[in-house]
Amino acid sequence: MSKAQRIRNESARAKIAAQQAAARKAEIRRRIMIVGGSVVVVVAVVIALVVYAANKKSPPPAASNNGVSGAVLPASVVSDITSVPASTLAKVGGGSVGSWMSNNEGGAPPLTAVSDTPLKSGGKPEMLYIGAEYCPYCAAMRWAMAVALSRFGHFTTQLRGFHSSPTDVYPNTPTLTFYKAKYSSNYLVFTPVENENIDQDPLQPTTAQQQALWEKFDTTSDNETGYPFIDFGNTSVIKVPIYDPGVLAGKSWAQVAAALHDPSSAIARGALGAANYVTAGICKMTGNKPGSVCNASSITKLEAGI
Repeated sequence: MSKAQRIRNESARAKIAAQQAAARKAEIRRRIMIVGGSVVVVVAVVIALVVYAANKKSPPPAASNNGVSGAVLPASVVSDITSVPASTLAKVGGGSVGSWMSNNEGGAPPLTAVSDTPLKSGGKPEMLYIGAEYCPYCAAMRWAMAVALSRFGHFTTQLRGFHSSPTDVYPNTPTLTFYKAKYSSNYLVFTPVENENIDQDPLQPTTAQQQALWEKFDTTSDNETGYPFIDFGNTSVIKVPIYDPGVLAGKSWAQVAAALHDPSSAIARGALGAANYVTAGICKMTGNKPGSVCNASSITKLEAGI
């Protein structure tokens, strides 16, 4: 082989080696870019998750089949609900209940007298309430019940704020919930049953006795029962809404509670008027005990109409 031929062959091998080296470098760079790109994607996903978690808002209090529903109310709000002066209640009397019943319930009485074996628990007359957390009419009546019951005893669990269904009539009505609420009184037993939650799913089932009373006293012409249902020891019942839930629209729990102390407010005329009727129903079943509550002229007048 001539010298010129060797030089051409060596040059060709060098060129091939250089091409192979360049190819290896390109492959290394490609792999580095792939790995680096994957790392960037992972880091970006992690950062996005961290930002999402940091900015995610807690959902509003809602009904729960496992825990207690609603939000614990501040002590000042609870105080406003449970300490409405007797003088304020007396000024309101029946409030706007009469006009609501005339315009919406065909003039039916707020309380209907019934007769059955006295409903008792632990030797005391029992007030049975059956409602639902989604129900706007129950939402209105809970304010009235809380005020009235506070005249005969006290809640031993914290009152909790809640809102009715956002998709029903009177949407998002501010209210309380009696789910798992406990109450103590020397004069009566209060048994609340929140039968369905905010999604209209089962929450607290009725007992056979409760269901029988509900069906006996609250079955409509189309063979259905409804919310709210309140049985005062089988002496009288409330089976229709007795004041306008609309007066509560757009209010906070604190605003509703504060308005209960203004007898001229639409909220007081509705909720306290209903509370006086609830009080009259309780007095009828307790034999007008205690006299300090039941002998008030504003209550005896309403009780006489049952």
